[in-house]
Amino acid sequence: MTLRRGPLASIVGFSLHHRLVVLVLAALLVAYGGISLGRSTYDVFPEFAPPQVSVQTEAQGLDPEQVETLVTQPVENAINGISSLESLRSQSIQGLSVITATFDPGTDVFQDRQAVAERLATVASSLPTGVAAPTMSPLTSSTSTVLVVGLTSPTRSLMDLRTIADWTLKPALLAVPGVSKISVFGGDERELQVQLLPARLVQYDVSVEDVVDAAQRASGIKGAGFIETPNQRVTVRTRGQSLTPAELAATVVKHVDGGNVTLGDLARVIAAPAPAPGAATIGGKAAVQLVISEQYHGNTLEVTRSIENALATLAPELRRQGVVLHGNLFRPADFITTATTNVRNSLLVGGVLVVVVLFLFLANVRTALISLVAIPLSLLAAITVMHASGLSLNTMTLGGLAIAVGLLVDDAVIVVENIHRRLRENEHGPAPKPPLGVVLAATLEVRSAVVYATLAIALVFIPVLGMSGVSGRLFAPLGVAYVLATLASLVVALTVTPALCLLFLARRPPHEHEAAAVRWSRARYRGLLARVDAHWRAVLLGIVALAVIAVATVPFLGGAFLPELKEGHYIAHMALVPGTSLEQSIDIGNRVSRSLLALPFVRSVAQRAGRAELADDTFGPNYSEIDVALKPLGGEESEAALARIRKALVPFVGANFSVNTFLTERVDETLSGYTAAVTVNLYGSDLDALDAGAADIGRVLSALRGAADVQVQSPPGSPELVVRLRPQALARWGLPPADVLSTVQTAYQGAMAGQVYAGATVTDIRVILLPDTRNRVAALGALPVHSPSGAYVPLRELADIYEDAGRYVVLHAGARRVQTVTANVVGRPVGDFVAEAKRAIGRLALPPGSYVEFGGTAEAQARSARDLLLSSALAGIALVLFLSVVLGNGRNLVLVLVNVPFALIGGILAVFGTGGSFSVGSMVGFVTLFGITLRNSVMLLSHYEHLVGVEGEPWNIATARRGAEERLAPILMTAIVTALGLLPLALGSGEPGREIEGPMALVILGGLFTSTALNLLVLPALALRYGRFGDREAHAIA
Repeated sequence: MTLRRGPLASIVGFSLHHRLVVLVLAALLVAYGGISLGRSTYDVFPEFAPPQVSVQTEAQGLDPEQVETLVTQPVENAINGISSLESLRSQSIQGLSVITATFDPGTDVFQDRQAVAERLATVASSLPTGVAAPTMSPLTSSTSTVLVVGLTSPTRSLMDLRTIADWTLKPALLAVPGVSKISVFGGDERELQVQLLPARLVQYDVSVEDVVDAAQRASGIKGAGFIETPNQRVTVRTRGQSLTPAELAATVVKHVDGGNVTLGDLARVIAAPAPAPGAATIGGKAAVQLVISEQYHGNTLEVTRSIENALATLAPELRRQGVVLHGNLFRPADFITTATTNVRNSLLVGGVLVVVVLFLFLANVRTALISLVAIPLSLLAAITVMHASGLSLNTMTLGGLAIAVGLLVDDAVIVVENIHRRLRENEHGPAPKPPLGVVLAATLEVRSAVVYATLAIALVFIPVLGMSGVSGRLFAPLGVAYVLATLASLVVALTVTPALCLLFLARRPPHEHEAAAVRWSRARYRGLLARVDAHWRAVLLGIVALAVIAVATVPFLGGAFLPELKEGHYIAHMALVPGTSLEQSIDIGNRVSRSLLALPFVRSVAQRAGRAELADDTFGPNYSEIDVALKPLGGEESEAALARIRKALVPFVGANFSVNTFLTERVDETLSGYTAAVTVNLYGSDLDALDAGAADIGRVLSALRGAADVQVQSPPGSPELVVRLRPQALARWGLPPADVLSTVQTAYQGAMAGQVYAGATVTDIRVILLPDTRNRVAALGALPVHSPSGAYVPLRELADIYEDAGRYVVLHAGARRVQTVTANVVGRPVGDFVAEAKRAIGRLALPPGSYVEFGGTAEAQARSARDLLLSSALAGIALVLFLSVVLGNGRNLVLVLVNVPFALIGGILAVFGTGGSFSVGSMVGFVTLFGITLRNSVMLLSHYEHLVGVEGEPWNIATARRGAEERLAPILMTAIVTALGLLPLALGSGEPGREIEGPMALVILGGLFTSTALNLLVLPALALRYGRFGDREAHAIA
């Protein structure tokens, strides 16, 4: 029986007849692939966050509950109608509403922003007077932060440092391509302050509003137009704005008998720091920090280098001013470089090991080199397509290429080995044929098996490509890289490989003898195959028993969404008692910094307390983020370092800490909105009841084994001083409530009266109460309020003033009130912890009308597992249909499918034996393993079909053993080169960049061992007894 000629045969024939053209095209692909490699974007992860839009609305003077009701809810209602919206989260704090809208991953983020902007335009006019229009935050990448730098000085004041940061560094760095925004923490923001003296206001009969009006008039700027003369136009420029405290203090407020009353008579007018929402330290010393965020789809390495070049340009001037620049408080590019280098090195080492194996098994320099050409060609072809598609080179895409290395050469090896064998047979045959015909026939002989097996692998990866959520955005690029490289290797095997064989093997006939490694393997394989065939029932029974044992171990394996990343940097979150002052947070943070700096592996410690102006975070002064940068450490050393950092934080009683790596936090935050592995959301309408329920949940979680860093995200108890106006008293004095509240707001928050411009620097003018008076609780009752009759009334006569406990922030999720409890898990699988937590919380008596939802990595992993199982089932159906066409009969199909579950044995035992846990990466590893197993099974059965259907051999034990022996070398080479290609990843699974691919490699290595043994030893015995070959028309891809 002969194989039909079809399009693939024409392609192979064209490649052989025009081999020089094919090789020139291959050389051009290598050149262009190298260019694409150089131009590719490098990052740790792909863009894993879905499209998000952050909306901020300033509402000066409103407390959190007022912000929630008057600002957050109307804006949420406006955004909620957008069709592609997936989730909505919000935080309402004093004077600020922050809403985060998350959209369907398939949408364009710029269109999402346009839709949000249109909705915001409709709601802006309906917000209360004094509330600013809602604005969208700049768009940033998934990881957001690209660099954190700081300023300290032994000679300059914090006000000087903040001025340098705001007006020198920030503008220069925002001009760097790829920078999205910069948040400035710490320092004293310079203002011209008119600090009111209440007694003087009473003495001179001046109201607070009069002072604000006078300050506004003093700082006003007016344009004066121009004068048109017969031959020129002359611009009239006005000067006279008060630029200094002395000039501002001389501003006249009112005239009295004998003179003027100035601002200096009524207030202390000085340059003073603005009320600070946050502060920063570096190594326990007061500092200014700049957190630099990257634009969406930015190239982290390029942006980092550009920022550092800009800083290098500014450095001499900073040194001249006595300013110390700390340029590497947190530099994600370090981990990117380390991670991608480690994965790349694994790829290179694996490639070298593949070379060694090929030389051992082929024992011919020319055949080995021809096979090896497939690796760079396939990799560069995949990189070229990824670059054109906008995919970055990151640990996931590089990992996909790394685990594909063994298979990349496999197609070429199958073709080369068959051509090699057929040329040898032709050379020593009775009537040698022309080499071109022999090469063409040898290629076509295996082309169906090669094509079918490669397409089967592509089908197996459909579940990975179809994963949803963060899992899909993380792992789908890995699958894309793997499938692209595998398909590229197929094209190379059918075009470049035959052309090279014709050029370099046909003119100088290969030697007659097989490689020593092949002869040695075949001699031992022949006897082993005979013994297995003689006792095939007992062997099969033993394999089934092993499979049962392997499956039985699964419940004892833990689960984790992602393994711990070795970034060389940790973020310690410190939460103190609600209401803790900024000064106290800094004081405790300084002690924490000294404790951490005493650890030998810590390079630097930098604290950010509270929040930056207009930042997306809504942290209060009781909350701090502490960057802990480590010296270079190995994987195991990094794990020990985390344990010692946690231990160093234990003595700080009263402070709750959570410690994690930056990227892990970003993934967690994308999943649930919080930087923790486990989140428990308690929904309801009564804030007090939610607080009580969250406290109960927090206590339950803290009591569970493995619980760490348990925190209630919106803890009650923030101290408040309540001013409750008395309507009767207001009526008696003829005072509208708004006038009284305006006076209180100006005194304690300040009223912005204008701005002073000096060069490129802009300084705000604020009218506010004298700090010594403002910071005394008792002074609030004595605040004089100017009545319409001209009398001054102490505030205590107009309002009840009392201390109370409130809340710093009101949280919403899905436009509903929510209290959230978060926790990390140490020393046990997250999935087990969540299962126990659900049972324990289920026994609580929660407030009426409330309900609980779990989130975080455990829930994400469960969703990923469900998605993977569902898509695997659909892909499995497609695969069965495909294989039924390929194999031609049901018995052979069953033989292939029966072998797949047995591949689980080695994979599961590998995970169990290394003390690991099932992660999403492990699941992807099993998918890869199934593809390799299917490929080898199809290749063996296709060879049987060729022997019987094409060469006319009878189907008996001799043919079964001959086919198995002829496929021994390709199958062994496939298994060994794949295993050795993955070995560097598996051995270095604890090193930076290999944390995700390492577990995948372990699964594939373990499964390769068992699946290869089953393919070579058990499948021939089963095929002999249950297979059907040669009773149908031979299949070829037409």
